[in-house]
Amino acid sequence: MEGVKCLILCGGPGKRLRPITYYFQKAMIPIGPKQKPLLEYIIRLLKFHDVSEIVSLVDYKAEQITNYFDNGSRFGVNLSYVYDDPHCKGTAGSILNAYRTKAIKKSDTLLVYYGDILTDMNLGDLIEYHKGKEADVTVALASGFTVRVGVADLGDGERILGFVEKPKLEKPVSIGIVVMEGKILAHIESLKEKTADIDLMADVIPDLIRGGKRVHGYVTDAFWYDVGSVEAYEKLDPSMIDQKFFHLFQ
Repeated sequence: MEGVKCLILCGGPGKRLRPITYYFQKAMIPIGPKQKPLLEYIIRLLKFHDVSEIVSLVDYKAEQITNYFDNGSRFGVNLSYVYDDPHCKGTAGSILNAYRTKAIKKSDTLLVYYGDILTDMNLGDLIEYHKGKEADVTVALASGFTVRVGVADLGDGERILGFVEKPKLEKPVSIGIVVMEGKILAHIESLKEKTADIDLMADVIPDLIRGGKRVHGYVTDAFWYDVGSVEAYEKLDPSMIDQKFFHLFQ
């Protein structure tokens, strides 16, 4: 897809997945019946939707990623790597570092993909929606997210009136995929002057909203799954993975 470059955030140590991530980079944990790395599913999904220019933002156990994927030619994509800079912390800091090392440009449309998210959503539709809205940023959202714990209903004096076990949220939640125009890099640069640690979702996007930028939400009913914790990883059904992602391996 011309003019679109994907940034995959896969530099973090994956603390919620310990002890697994003492041995694996979190994007390289094996999933599905064939035990392919999570990152392979992401890259194959990108290729399926004609996004072939990919930059992997790496740090912790980066060699596992670079040795397996190399330049991406085996998967029909052009894959390059940018190592995180300790002076540019946080997800937005990693993106800014990619800009400073000239891996991305302000003229690019950037598809930012968190490296512990598994989904079969139509990335092409997401990008077309973003362009159609002439948005500065578009955040992929999903409704019906199930909270993984019971929620208490408290009355007077903190007396528990009841529990709702693993309720579904009515409001849509972010699923870790964002499209943004490269001109937003200048905004991240200005935020970097105030703090060394900048998070895309917690810092940059709220600041853009406050500043009146065109920030849109793209609500999808596609399958998505945050693999970023031991509990979530253990509950991931291999047969379901095979069913939903079989087409990516044809």
